[in-house]
Amino acid sequence: MQSLLKEIRQCQVCLPELEHGVNPVLSASPHSKIVIIGQAPGMAVHKSGVPWQDKSGDRLREWLGVSEEQFYNPEIFAIIPMGFCYPGKGKSGDLPPRKECAPLWHQLIWQHLTEAKLTLLIGSYAQSYYLSDNRKKTLTETVKNFEEYLPSYLPLPHPSPRNNIWLKKNPWFLEEVIPYLRKEIEMVT
Repeated sequence: MQSLLKEIRQCQVCLPELEHGVNPVLSASPHSKIVIIGQAPGMAVHKSGVPWQDKSGDRLREWLGVSEEQFYNPEIFAIIPMGFCYPGKGKSGDLPPRKECAPLWHQLIWQHLTEAKLTLLIGSYAQSYYLSDNRKKTLTETVKNFEEYLPSYLPLPHPSPRNNIWLKKNPWFLEEVIPYLRKEIEMVT
């Protein structure tokens, strides 16, 4: 696994298209119990090289009910985005994750994640890739019907502050899904 992670961190497949250069950001261990499949690093994470080290990460750790120490322990959490590098800025936020990363690397990573017990699919890109035709018409419907995807996957919205409106419109998420999520995290950790 260490040689694979090293190879991924040296990947330059998208270099010509990435305005800010490449800096693949991920974390994993063959012993990871929980796999977080997110979107792509934002600019702050691109600069620091530390996954989820931003406001979205703060909210995600709050949802999970874990400390930074637990979250950044690869023996507990594998952090694997759909796109490993910052894709750049778009009109209404960051661009979508690069499409090259997941097909190129995810299957190889999964070959090493033999102790994974729970996979969190954060956001529509991860849900689209992993749930394919089994996802619902909207992210809201997919997350609301999270039990249909268990035990393999637990779909979640992105924890970005940009999703505050979504959270206010969908109070059931914090009332139903988060308690379930925390219970699962406690059982695994």
